[in-house]
Amino acid sequence: MLLHSYIVAKGEGKQTLASFLRAKLNLSWSKARELVVKHQVRVAGQPTSDPAQRLKVGNRVEVHGFSPVSTTPKQGKKAPPKTKAPIHSGPMPIVVYEDDAVVVVNKPAGLTTMRHAEEKAEFGERGKHYLPSTLADLLPPLLGQPDRPLRAVHRIDRDTSGLVVFARTTKAEQNLTNQFREHTVERRYLALVRGQPKPGKIESILVRDRGDGRRGTGTGEDGQDAITHVKLIEALGDFALVECRLETGRTHQVRIHLGEAGTPLCGERVYDRPANGKPFPDGSDAARPMLHAAKLGFKHPETDEKMSWTCPLPDDMAKLLEQMRNDD
Repeated sequence: MLLHSYIVAKGEGKQTLASFLRAKLNLSWSKARELVVKHQVRVAGQPTSDPAQRLKVGNRVEVHGFSPVSTTPKQGKKAPPKTKAPIHSGPMPIVVYEDDAVVVVNKPAGLTTMRHAEEKAEFGERGKHYLPSTLADLLPPLLGQPDRPLRAVHRIDRDTSGLVVFARTTKAEQNLTNQFREHTVERRYLALVRGQPKPGKIESILVRDRGDGRRGTGTGEDGQDAITHVKLIEALGDFALVECRLETGRTHQVRIHLGEAGTPLCGERVYDRPANGKPFPDGSDAARPMLHAAKLGFKHPETDEKMSWTCPLPDDMAKLLEQMRNDD
């Protein structure tokens, strides 16, 4: 359920709750009061039904179960210019948390997190009119603010589902970037793999080309230290459900480490073999690499509060897991 969360800043204190909501969510007076009366708003963690409640600087105001929608302009007023809708026909992302600094989203598989630098340089803004939409393209209209772009601070693979955080301000972007760089962000993935992986720590130096044209473990000036902690959750005969905790966040890190360990993801077609070797057999019939970013945690860039979210497996992965359990 969509959650909007705001911290009452200096200059916003002493105003009524309804007035605060009206300004933040671009609502009519009646709609702002309705949200409060229907118990959809909490102030400082406490439910309230009083639209006239006076706010204090530092209060957290949370709005539950509300999605902004466009409204029809009143007659006599010029309608705002229409923004071209992003090109997207697949499952839509789900906003799990939102405030003035950050937006946390559950990304569906098949959707790129953000435009790559090469595409930006080649196509610029015009690329939005004919290139497939990215998560970063879809979010502003979904949040009711099509002209307010978000700042991506990390990415997950196109075919990986799960939690991603975006920043809304330069300050939040820098703070979150530092947290990712210092490896203090909590990231846990769930994966369906072939075989039974050995629990423990996998550490290697990842390079762009391990010798067969694929990213992987090797040596070279472009090498980056990569650490993944693997935990066996459930043995499923020829397969297994595992949890991978990332200590670092290198490109394709989980996929590479599991593949090189001899237990590649179900549905993996790139990192499913040793260097210059043949692919490991895959009897799962998975249509994509079965990897899901299930947990994300970090310190809020403005309040320093520790926050974390979890999201369930997507339908395709949950169905495959159930099938494996039945077969086992």
